[in-house]
Amino acid sequence: MVNVCVYGAASQKIHPDYLKEAQQLGRLIGQAGLGLVFGGGATGMMGACAGAAHQVGGRIIGIAPHFFNQEGVLFPHCTEMIFTDTMRQRKEKMELLSEAFIMTPGGIGTMEEFFEILTLKQLGRMNKPIAVLNTKGYYDSLKDLLHHCVEQDFLEPEGLELFQMYGSPQELMQDMCKELRI
Repeated sequence: MVNVCVYGAASQKIHPDYLKEAQQLGRLIGQAGLGLVFGGGATGMMGACAGAAHQVGGRIIGIAPHFFNQEGVLFPHCTEMIFTDTMRQRKEKMELLSEAFIMTPGGIGTMEEFFEILTLKQLGRMNKPIAVLNTKGYYDSLKDLLHHCVEQDFLEPEGLELFQMYGSPQELMQDMCKELRI
């Protein structure tokens, strides 16, 4: 099975519009017959995406460090839950089990995961598709920052081509499925 890793927030305070987009993404992943690899969280973008994938019978692989194994933290309907000792091991396992990566809106943890996988692609250590779900323009300022990095010669222009940014889950998954030949 082809797996797609989704990075996203666990916050329970985010606007419902973000959660709806995460749910749509999860449904589309499941309906495409792709496996969902994610950080195992029951709440926020992670929980919304996993919950929708579960509703359509999708395969869900949660990966979390042992210290997240507390009541209410982890999504209870994973097909498989893999525990690691550290956050670094978690990211490595997510990378190894996935053929593509999607960053949904999130905070510093989500962005850290995205930038690590983007760096690996830039260094030629992996060549898997990377997509950003830019719900409600959430990552517009990130796009501006990366363009600024190019303008200031901290990033080669080709660095902007290592990932694609999308305004909707439908558009993202349509291109992702083409790239994965699904």
